[in-house]
Amino acid sequence: MRNVVLLGSTGSIGTSTLKVARDLPGEIRLAALAAGRRVDRLAEQALAVRPEAVCIYDPSQADALRRRLPKEIEVLSGMEGLIRLAEWPSADIVLIAIVGTAGLRPALAAIRAGKDIAVASKEILVMAGEIVTEEARRHGVNILAVDSEHSAIFQCLEGRDPASVRRLWLTASGGPFRNTPKEEFPSITVERALRHPSWSMGRKITIDSATLFNKGLEMIEARWLFNVGMDRIRVVVHPQSVIHSMVEFVDGAFLAQLSTPDMCLPIQYALTYPRRVPNSRVTTDLARIGSLTFEEPDTERFPALELARWAGTAGGGLPAVLNAANEAAVDAFCRGALSFPGITEIVRAVMEAYRPAPHADLDQILAADAWAREEAARRIRAAAETAR
Repeated sequence: MRNVVLLGSTGSIGTSTLKVARDLPGEIRLAALAAGRRVDRLAEQALAVRPEAVCIYDPSQADALRRRLPKEIEVLSGMEGLIRLAEWPSADIVLIAIVGTAGLRPALAAIRAGKDIAVASKEILVMAGEIVTEEARRHGVNILAVDSEHSAIFQCLEGRDPASVRRLWLTASGGPFRNTPKEEFPSITVERALRHPSWSMGRKITIDSATLFNKGLEMIEARWLFNVGMDRIRVVVHPQSVIHSMVEFVDGAFLAQLSTPDMCLPIQYALTYPRRVPNSRVTTDLARIGSLTFEEPDTERFPALELARWAGTAGGGLPAVLNAANEAAVDAFCRGALSFPGITEIVRAVMEAYRPAPHADLDQILAADAWAREEAARRIRAAAETAR
């Protein structure tokens, strides 16, 4: 039995994690749950799984949550509450599925408390990959991937000499606009961008998949998870989303991990690692799938990949700038304040305006994040005024 603390229980990864826990009651116990503001949903989950503690990130919701739960479930709130759950005494592993930067401090707290972490929040490794991986080495804990792409690479690499690897290949569905002419991009609506062809995900990740920023962030994550240079990480478009990623070895051989797209599979593997536990939730019929195809990504229409390569290669605070500017731009797009191609334009402009410091410490990274959000907001306002 593994005791799991789940930070981000009401999002898409969190709800899939609860499904996995229900499938495997003898293997996984949810010791604690945390959510942002969805107090009713968190209360429902807590009443169903009976954790030792819960945390609502919005402190104003804490009293309402206490009234909904029995006294034996401790109710915490805010960043302090997230950090307490990350260090929870009974926890074996902390799964971090919080969207945005709020998961970074809990991730470091969990590592320093000797807990393995399972990472579904891209920001943790994109912003502070060097710091997080060094802390994990120092404290002898595992960083386990929850993204299907990184889980696939982890499974293909397991037990193999790193010197035998030539390249890591991340697969991308190509998103809903894989074949859309570039001249139509300014007219793309939020509703169209949210129609992902393969996966059911949260709003931010789905928009990132449409721009391919999601894949760019995954490139930076892979650089730290697997300790390889950005020059050895490639992306290939694979519309069927059945091959979740591949490893190319120095002799020319490839190993790939395949399955029907379902986030329950990489979540289960992270939480039960190093064992494989029987579960019939995910089934794959290769004959029915019929064929698997691949395409080169079009970096002219989707420049996010090259922006991410630039950030990942430069390091320091630039990945945090990329991530923060993208978050601000996606939010503006969803509010109707920015066009679809404007997302990438804002990110590029903010990155060009930043003066990076190599090997940034945590305070410098958080400062770069805050600066990039302010700079992006300023440029978004200026673009809106010009458009009037």
